[in-house]
Amino acid sequence: MGIKILCTIDFSDSSIQALRWAIMTAQQQKAHLTILYVYRLTKPEKGEVIEMKKKIEVEAARNIAILEKELMQGQGITYDFRTEVGFVADRIEDYAKKNTVSCLVMDKAMSTGNKETFGDLIEHIKVPLVIVP
Repeated sequence: MGIKILCTIDFSDSSIQALRWAIMTAQQQKAHLTILYVYRLTKPEKGEVIEMKKKIEVEAARNIAILEKELMQGQGITYDFRTEVGFVADRIEDYAKKNTVSCLVMDKAMSTGNKETFGDLIEHIKVPLVIVP
């Protein structure tokens, strides 16, 4: 079983910095990197939840394709990209229950979104956490 890094992203500048750190660490540790994009479905336009979900995921795929070209291609790492609907802490916890996670990387803004939920997350997943400013 190799090292597996989970990095959350929302495509903000600070989360891209966290991704940069995760990529560098994956290179150094010869680790697999999973990039997790979590989003919420709030106020669907005209009640079209499926269309809203599709639109968000298409945009996320476009954004990650840009980052792949800029940051990941040719870096000698393996990685995958996942999109999930829900709360970030819940989706991280669920992922960690179903998969081996050696390290969680996230940016400071994502970690301070809901301090109570974030505290519960840290208590439950019990893996090293790196918060990138």
